[in-house]
Amino acid sequence: MYYIMNYNERIRGLREDKDMNQTQLAKAIQSTQKTISNWEKGYSEPSIEMIKALCIYFGVSADYIIGLTNNPEPNK
Repeated sequence: MYYIMNYNERIRGLREDKDMNQTQLAKAIQSTQKTISNWEKGYSEPSIEMIKALCIYFGVSADYIIGLTNNPEPNK
């Protein structure tokens, strides 16, 4: 058995890899700092539209964000 990261850990990791704070990410995807905080704490889940925005912004697949794969590369 192996550990699968949750969406909240993935979002936080992607943000931190770009040395961004929550406010900067929120601005980049037209959201709010509170929303990003709630996602990262697991208090709420991003909508499909927000997952798409995260995928486009970070250049990763939705499968990566939601933890179905450890490969961040989107299918080409």
